[in-house]
Amino acid sequence: MMADGKAPENSMVPKRPMHHRRNFTGLTSKELDVEKSKWPKETVELWERLSKKEANDINAVQKSIVHHVTTTLARAAYNMDNFSAYQAVALSTRDRLISRWNETQGQLSKADPKRVYYLSLEFLLGRSMDNALLNLGLKDTYGKGIEQLGFNMEEVIESEVDAALGNGGLGRLAACYMDSLATLDYPAWGYGLRYNYGIFQQRIVDGYQTEYPDYWLNFDNPWELPRLDISIQIGFGGHVQTIQDEYGVTRHNWIPASSVQAIAYDVPIPGYDTENCNNIRLWRSKPTKTFDLTSFNEGNYEKSVEDATNAEKITSVLYPNDNTMAGKELRLKQQYFWTAASLHDIVRRFKKSMREWSDFSDQVAIQLNDTHPTLAIVELQRLLVDEEMLSWDDAWDIVTKTFAFTNHTVLPEAMEKWSVPMFEYLLPRHLQIIFDINLFFLQKVEMKFPNDRGLLSRMSIIEEAQPQQIRMAHLAVVGSHKVNGVAALHSNLIKTTIFKDFVRYYGEEKFINKTNGITPRRWLHQANPHLSDLITETLGNTKWLKDLSLLKGLTKKIDDGAFRKRWMAIKRANKVRLAELIKERCSVEVSPDALFDVQVKRIHEYKRQFMNILVVIHRYRTIKSMTAAQKASVQPRVVIFGGKAAPGYYIAKLVIKLINSVAAVVNQDPAVGDLLKVVFIPDYNVSVAEVIVPASDISQHISTAGTEASGTSNMKFVLNGGLIIGTLDGANIEILEEIGEDNIFIFGCMANEVEDLRHAQRYRGVPMDSALQGVISAIEKGVFEDPKIFQPLISTLTVGKDFYLISADFASYIAANQAVDQAYKDQTEWSKKSIRCTANMGKFSSDRSVKEYADEIWNIKPYPVIDEGHM
Repeated sequence: MMADGKAPENSMVPKRPMHHRRNFTGLTSKELDVEKSKWPKETVELWERLSKKEANDINAVQKSIVHHVTTTLARAAYNMDNFSAYQAVALSTRDRLISRWNETQGQLSKADPKRVYYLSLEFLLGRSMDNALLNLGLKDTYGKGIEQLGFNMEEVIESEVDAALGNGGLGRLAACYMDSLATLDYPAWGYGLRYNYGIFQQRIVDGYQTEYPDYWLNFDNPWELPRLDISIQIGFGGHVQTIQDEYGVTRHNWIPASSVQAIAYDVPIPGYDTENCNNIRLWRSKPTKTFDLTSFNEGNYEKSVEDATNAEKITSVLYPNDNTMAGKELRLKQQYFWTAASLHDIVRRFKKSMREWSDFSDQVAIQLNDTHPTLAIVELQRLLVDEEMLSWDDAWDIVTKTFAFTNHTVLPEAMEKWSVPMFEYLLPRHLQIIFDINLFFLQKVEMKFPNDRGLLSRMSIIEEAQPQQIRMAHLAVVGSHKVNGVAALHSNLIKTTIFKDFVRYYGEEKFINKTNGITPRRWLHQANPHLSDLITETLGNTKWLKDLSLLKGLTKKIDDGAFRKRWMAIKRANKVRLAELIKERCSVEVSPDALFDVQVKRIHEYKRQFMNILVVIHRYRTIKSMTAAQKASVQPRVVIFGGKAAPGYYIAKLVIKLINSVAAVVNQDPAVGDLLKVVFIPDYNVSVAEVIVPASDISQHISTAGTEASGTSNMKFVLNGGLIIGTLDGANIEILEEIGEDNIFIFGCMANEVEDLRHAQRYRGVPMDSALQGVISAIEKGVFEDPKIFQPLISTLTVGKDFYLISADFASYIAANQAVDQAYKDQTEWSKKSIRCTANMGKFSSDRSVKEYADEIWNIKPYPVIDEGHM
């Protein structure tokens, strides 16, 4: 059979109409009717009869599991381990997910509602099986089914490896939002990259962070659907031809010098208590020519696979180290590859509807999660102008109505910039478009504010440096119809600092706040099942899982001693579980009766893990100086750290080294004993967080005021009945407003005081806090290993003039920790505080956040999927 469906002249194949075809974006109602009309009635009926969904009773589930064991895995009942059982259960669960996925995508293709596309470089999903079973309402059925087959469900769940698709809060926020979008029935797709090795696997060697590849795909990923037939060619480099069309209009034709393929992998995202199942599409890079046989036959073996190596490295690692020019180039390639493939997919889906281009923003909303996907703005403008032949103004009108931008930082060093020479080398046509966007934008600014050259310089997308730099945050603001911060303080700060001039030009209505949120399905129901059961029992139903404000009902139980006892028993059981993990991972025994003090997050100077360990040293020295009688009144504390430092972030990696060096001394000192333990849990990820978060008594959110955009780990800890110690920064402020100042320990300077304090420290010789000076002296004396190792850290406080204000906040931080100790000793009052924390966290559900985005930014409506009983 030939490619056009016709049989060759001498073929013996009977001639018949060709009716089998693959549609990459699903079928509209009209297309479906046309295709069905080509099929015999009995064939259509047969397909519908055989496509009925699998039953979900225990027998059907067990049959499905055994089927996958014996056929898909080619194993026998007596030749399998927990991991084999996990694979079989995962594949069985995936079958049911795919049924919902097919149903959802089919109905949405027919109805064609407006969709939102969430572009995020990270989707920190964690493990998928437990979450999928809970959202499908099948965990109990599968648990009983697998137990009867001879396996323990919790052990099977532990066999799953975390998906290495993210690193920190940015990726976890994206995962929470995808869960909420599915649960609330919004038509949505996520777009990201399928990293072969994640960011890295963290191991601690001699106290130092050491990076190893994260081989999370060694045994494939049962939660993804490879779409190997969906391949999009992405170009790089080359040159731009300028031509005139038949109407005399100047057109540009980009001719890339090289190209790679983007291959699609789909990850179904089920909603809770709904038929809806949304999708995250991840792109993998592959060469257009996998193997050069000629070079191989000539003995040039390295050259024979050179194209494959160069192409595949684009999606090898999340956040390649950009301390080198090669690393910067790879990051830019990565971002364009992802955004170009995603835009191609989105545009292809829109064009299928046969609508006018003026309807594009009525059908498509694209959310940029930070500046990483900002190139999507330029790529859509290129597609509309160069390939769809729209006028510049019409195209730009579509672009600016389509995109919205979430800013996640006010730190200058975190504002992405790309050098113009490198950009021109990799993306010459896109650079031309950026210069045009900038010119037309600045002309409008000049018309509104004539002769203000300083304003033009500050607002320009192009920074006049050596070499010139492209300010991606400025491009994102100019190309979006809405810009949002992620906490009330942060949203005010971006309007008064980094985007102050843009607010003056556009007006305040373009810049809004959308406080982050977390999904209670993952971070309470899944991570803390016993507490979830108690809450459900107390409130009488599970409605709180979709309406977190119902947790307010717990407040009537605060004075119920029996309830408080059950509440605290669950907390202690969670602490026992964490103590077991610490012993396994860190070889340190800790008492679950001690206060568990936790700081787990990305290691960065502004998050001030350095200040935390300095106060731990102060605590250690204080205990060492006590008499036996004084020690009897000390509240025992276990200080728990976790998090990764960027491979090229030397200072952050030294903080990890200091933590481990302090731990090595403190944990072996008999004079301190169980009064103080320090642990650093390596390779912190979502699954580890699901053990740590429910076990926390107090968690630390101590960034310098005005530096943390929001934070979401604070929300997870408080939702699970943990109190927090923190600065007036990010979402801490809004948490304080919700739970009350008596249930949170606040210290430190205010955001509006930061610049004055920095100025005083730099120019007025403000002396270092005396307690801090004592701690620094202990480090310099070699109490915690060779002091030369930590000199660069100490220099950030001295030579660097303490930019993050550790000295200024040190005394109040010590006082806050002392207040925590005192409060924890009264377990009755502490339990009341814990219950109040959970009861007042309704605002911080990602469901609330997503509804606000949908109503105020995306203008999309829920589209409930109907269970039609077949796939």
